[in-house]
Amino acid sequence: MKYINFLLASLLLLVCSNSSFAQEPDGDFTIKTQLRTRGEYRNGALMPRSEGDLPASFISNRARISLGYDNDFLSIGVSGQNVSVWGSRPQIENKGDFVLNEAWAKLSHNNFFAQIGRQQLAYDDDRILGTLDWNQSGRWHDALRLGYEDPNNKLHLILAYNKSSEAILNNQYFEGAQPYKQMQTLWYQYIADKGFKASFILMNLGFEAGSALEAETNYMQTLGTNLSYNINDFNLFGTFYYQTGKDIADDNIAAYMWAVKGAYTVNQNVSLSAGVDYLSGQDDSDKVTAFNPLYGTHHKFYGAMDYFYASPYPDYGLFDKHVSLIVKPIDKLTLDLTYHHFSSHQSIYVDGSNKKGMGSEIDFAFTYKVRPYVTLQGGYSTMFGTEAFSVAKGGDHKRWQDWGWLSLNINPIIFKSK
Repeated sequence: MKYINFLLASLLLLVCSNSSFAQEPDGDFTIKTQLRTRGEYRNGALMPRSEGDLPASFISNRARISLGYDNDFLSIGVSGQNVSVWGSRPQIENKGDFVLNEAWAKLSHNNFFAQIGRQQLAYDDDRILGTLDWNQSGRWHDALRLGYEDPNNKLHLILAYNKSSEAILNNQYFEGAQPYKQMQTLWYQYIADKGFKASFILMNLGFEAGSALEAETNYMQTLGTNLSYNINDFNLFGTFYYQTGKDIADDNIAAYMWAVKGAYTVNQNVSLSAGVDYLSGQDDSDKVTAFNPLYGTHHKFYGAMDYFYASPYPDYGLFDKHVSLIVKPIDKLTLDLTYHHFSSHQSIYVDGSNKKGMGSEIDFAFTYKVRPYVTLQGGYSTMFGTEAFSVAKGGDHKRWQDWGWLSLNINPIIFKSK
């Protein structure tokens, strides 16, 4: 409830007392709101259904308000939100449920910057660090970010140190909040003058291990690169990541993933793409060889029905081959059709034999821009699974598995001043 009071007070202050900010004449003040309502029909999404399982349907909602200030030196962002399912709250309620999802300050000078506080972290194609905007809650980190940026180079250092509470004794961090205790990330991107970009990342994560009496921190490292090259109507993308160190169970890690994708723009209304994603699974060694995509936007990859990594999935790894067609038949309307074929990296034992093929998924989605601040989106997906898919994810692969959704996103700037 205190977050609601804070945001409402800030809103009133900005609207009614604009003259009070005259000491910062070059600063921009903005108030943004977002109301995103999404209805879903789940008949096998996330977890495949078995015979006799009935479909689920619901409407979820994100209500978010964001306050921003920006001048040549100082930027501030504060955002609060309520995420709920229609009907999950009583009509009369005196308990506030409002989360401060962003609260940061950024100082900039001569291409250098320092940003501290609760903030979103999104890098490259969102595979390892992403905003997870599909999820109504989104994702954020409490961190210090230092950086340097010019037209051809970007260098960021991210530092985070998490605790469960203001402890008096014992340097412990318990599960239930941020998934890591420490994070140090170094990211560099080179932007060439003619269509080529290359970035490199090194992330060190510290996880609380041991017992409550003898806590210790195990460290896992993820390092990799992300490449892209644009030439005329062709776009090429490639990425590779490797993980080493130790997991929370003190086991050694040796895992990897790679992905390649090519896209071709036929004309201003039609584009095609094809790609492959390969994530290692757990083998018979005493090391952890299953790749962990960590805090990326998993819904963006591996199929819209979220069977892999966005929901519980055993450590078989994944080999995803996909092709997409994007069409803009009329102004403001975009249609997207994607086909996935899924296989596992490690074999899945099925009725006395080892198999890898898990089936195919078809995803259709549309986006219609009603107004600059109003967007209507929707989609339909279906999965044709195999016996191996049922072993990996459960359910009955012979049952019809599908999912549909419709979303209205209203996201205006309701106040702006200088």
